[in-house]
Amino acid sequence: MTELTVAVATESGPDERRVALVPDQIGPLRAAGLAVRVESGAGRRAWFDDDAYARAGAEVVGRAELASADVVVAVGRPGDDLLRPGAGQLVVGLLAPLSDPQYARRLADLDVTAVSLDCLPRTLSRAQPMDALTSQANVAGYKAVLVAANAFGRYFPMLVTAAGTARPARVLVLGAGVAGLQAMGTARRLGAVVSGYDIRPESRSEVESVGAAFLDLPGQPTATGEGGYARALGADEQRAQQEALVARIARHDVVITTAQVPGRRPPLLVSEDALKQMAAGSVVVDLAAGPRGGNVALSRPGATVVTEEGVTVIGAANLASTVPTAASAAYSRNVTALLLHLVRDGSPVVDLTDEIQAGVVITHRGQVVHPAVAALVEGGSR
Repeated sequence: MTELTVAVATESGPDERRVALVPDQIGPLRAAGLAVRVESGAGRRAWFDDDAYARAGAEVVGRAELASADVVVAVGRPGDDLLRPGAGQLVVGLLAPLSDPQYARRLADLDVTAVSLDCLPRTLSRAQPMDALTSQANVAGYKAVLVAANAFGRYFPMLVTAAGTARPARVLVLGAGVAGLQAMGTARRLGAVVSGYDIRPESRSEVESVGAAFLDLPGQPTATGEGGYARALGADEQRAQQEALVARIARHDVVITTAQVPGRRPPLLVSEDALKQMAAGSVVVDLAAGPRGGNVALSRPGATVVTEEGVTVIGAANLASTVPTAASAAYSRNVTALLLHLVRDGSPVVDLTDEIQAGVVITHRGQVVHPAVAALVEGGSR
């Protein structure tokens, strides 16, 4: 029987340093009957060299030799040169189909079975080993604090020295998801006084569990949504939230924002008015900065802006890629767990009655089969 071949290519994004599979995960895939081909240099930017892949049992090849693979695994979207129209190829990655449903339509037209890890049902305990959003958010939350500390002109911890006492930085993290909680814990480990805020009332215990104080905003709406996310606030609710946050934000030296709603524009949490009231030298890191906007007025993905008042606003796009070794290792474990869930007796088996597959399989046999993505495709085609 011919082995199922899995292709790992160099990521196409100019600032992307991660790789979809690391050498440690080649063994489990080989044991499951999968042959792994890795483009020469694919792991170099994450400090995994070709020799390490070869020793682990992968075949290191040129990019052209990946085009015949049965399965393509990627961090983001794979290059078009890796896709084989009409071959029923399996593509696995963070494909963001809710943000760009027409990309899903194109993959369906190519007869690609697209599996998007960012659509994984995160509330299923058996799906946790495959949860790439969580693994990458952990990395991003950690790095956000280091980025903030690097830009901040004073110490994070309280220091008592012969030259005097430096008070600790006051850090506020908006959003108590995985990235937010990791940011809170990291800022605490650096010695800052940390507060956290989220519109989901059940997040209070999670914030307090990492040593942060929960920021109460009396009279604010609660917004528990589905799948562990907050629901999107209405316009009036969002305006009231922004107004309530203005004075609280101004009391902090560093603000880190992490709030996102899948497939929607991130909520604006830090308004221009809030930025104007912050002290000179304050730092704001926006983890939600992206093409659709972010949580912070004036933030731009990948850019740093200093306001007239002296507040540094950092649009921290794709922070996980800046910690490429750790992020790649975690993502690789997610991909391996998903492939082992999909493959039976050396072949991929698509079963849309399975809760995990129903969440992550976006296209199959020429159709967009994910209900939420299909609805967006249909709406865009009218």
